Amino acid sequence: MDVHVEKQYLIFNKEKNNYLNVSSERIAYRKLGKPKAPPLVMLVHLGATLDNWDPKLLDLPGVGASKGKVAVTISKMAKQALAIIKALELKEIDLLGLSMGGMIAQELVKLDQTLVKHLLLVGTGPKGGIGVDQVTQTTFKYMLKAGLTRSDPKRYIFYEHDAAGKAEADKVLARLANRPAQYTDKKMQVFGFLRQLKAIKHYGTVKPTDLNFITCPTLIVNGDNDLMVPTKNSYVMHQKIKDSQLGIYPKAGHGSFFQYADEFAVTLNDFLG
Repeated sequence: MDVHVEKQYLIFNKEKNNYLNVSSERIAYRKLGKPKAPPLVMLVHLGATLDNWDPKLLDLPGVGASKGKVAVTISKMAKQALAIIKALELKEIDLLGLSMGGMIAQELVKLDQTLVKHLLLVGTGPKGGIGVDQVTQTTFKYMLKAGLTRSDPKRYIFYEHDAAGKAEADKVLARLANRPAQYTDKKMQVFGFLRQLKAIKHYGTVKPTDLNFITCPTLIVNGDNDLMVPTKNSYVMHQKIKDSQLGIYPKAGHGSFFQYADEFAVTLNDFLG
């Protein structure tokens, strides 16, 4: 993993999709880097496809180039992710989940507590977490704001709403836009997006869990002002997950580890050893 983030992007931008069949559905995924045990599997955020961040592994069913339907609960998404990981014949993994992906990651650990060696939870919250049931309203509010200003919704969802936040958003969004057209993934469909929002809503309204099923080394990362999944959730998870580590980036929000990509790469290397 000792690769500069910008070089990582240049490689990933030209990486084509791979496909495999899971439960009779074609699933898209990408690999980056040399074979490594365990590999780092990355689960992305609400409304995202394989093109929405650096090296990640897969599109869940109904997302991007993957066939099938988006599951209507986070636990069902975790079962889908686990089935894909098993189909890839991965015996052990390091697992990173961003936002909704972090919710899926927690449920995946519950399903198979021997699979995940290191867990990274970024910009996310626990089941029944603070403000998680408000993600739908918050998402639509920022999508409307983006429409009025002719901006990418990620500008307001992931970054501070001041001039400094705009500058950070512009840098990251420019990097994402550099992927050649012939390699781009299919865009998220409205039907699947609404099903994801329904799953997050349900996840946020159920009884909170104690997270004692998470026993692997865990790193929790967020910005100090996450406007989507309130930063308080990161502190709650840190308290509930024994021996976990917590990193809070200053003047950052939901997209803190994009904004602090170089710093996060160093932290990730240290954490994974």
